[in-house]
Amino acid sequence: MKAPPELVWKLFVDAENWSSFFPHAKDVEIVTGEPVLALGSKYTWKIAGIPLVNVVKEFVSGERLASDSVLADTDGPTAYHGWVITPTDSGCHLLTEETQQGPYWLELARKFPGVLYQFHQDWVEALARAAETEAAKATG
Repeated sequence: MKAPPELVWKLFVDAENWSSFFPHAKDVEIVTGEPVLALGSKYTWKIAGIPLVNVVKEFVSGERLASDSVLADTDGPTAYHGWVITPTDSGCHLLTEETQQGPYWLELARKFPGVLYQFHQDWVEALARAAETEAAKATG
């Protein structure tokens, strides 16, 4: 991304505003009350109509965040999603990976091959556009 890592991080941890640049994120609410994501933050949201409950399990400000997910109102299936921001000469690189456990995710992958990959790719690209737009405003 051609945006400073600090700006990308600021947009990313502001979970309740994700839908402003990533329309697949719906009804995001940090239920533990923090204004932005932090270690231990619990948040609810929907992506592609799937209601999730996430808890931030790893948090290194400006560098790394990972959270686990469960389907709302269930004890599973689960997912674990990590994000890593690395500074570069022209801005930063954002890497994201996710693992899913349980038959729900397997069935979803069979019905809609590649859909989770595409949602994550769309999210990264939308975050890049938002950050690059903000960076241009700041320098322009």
